[in-house]
Amino acid sequence: MPITLEQKKQVVTQLAGIAAGAHAAIAAEYRGLSVSAMTNLRTKAREAGVHVQVVRNTLARRALEGTNFACMSEQLTGPLVLAFSTEDPGAVARVMGDFAKVNDKLVVRLVSFGGQLLGASDIDKLAKMPTRDEALAQLMAVLNAPITKLVRTIAEPHSRLVRTVGAVRDQKQAA
Repeated sequence: MPITLEQKKQVVTQLAGIAAGAHAAIAAEYRGLSVSAMTNLRTKAREAGVHVQVVRNTLARRALEGTNFACMSEQLTGPLVLAFSTEDPGAVARVMGDFAKVNDKLVVRLVSFGGQLLGASDIDKLAKMPTRDEALAQLMAVLNAPITKLVRTIAEPHSRLVRTVGAVRDQKQAA
């Protein structure tokens, strides 16, 4: 049963809204995947905060116009599933990459991040990006390092004095 023009407009509007707020996107060919495999993919994606949708390529092209993912439009051909990462940029790559390793019928064709179209082989680079919490932890470690060094440097003369006095005490006790 074909969808009406209003339904098509609704799909385009919904997808455009998701794409506008997304950090990264992946288009993968899903030809040959079973319904249970697709359901499993959607479940894993939902848990990771990734939006997965199968949509006609013409509607996807219209939805991606004016977003960071417009670079994908020209290469949207064949049966594709679109996945958008709205919270963590690397989440979409981790979900799709892990699923593609288990199911060889899912072939990643397009990867887009930051308005640039990357090669399908760059999915590993995107997957290795730290999560928000990991990035904050790394930032805090970098910000904490100079302060920690300063405190150690300031405390070192006192520590050395205490160790020297302790060594002299040990020497006198031994003699």
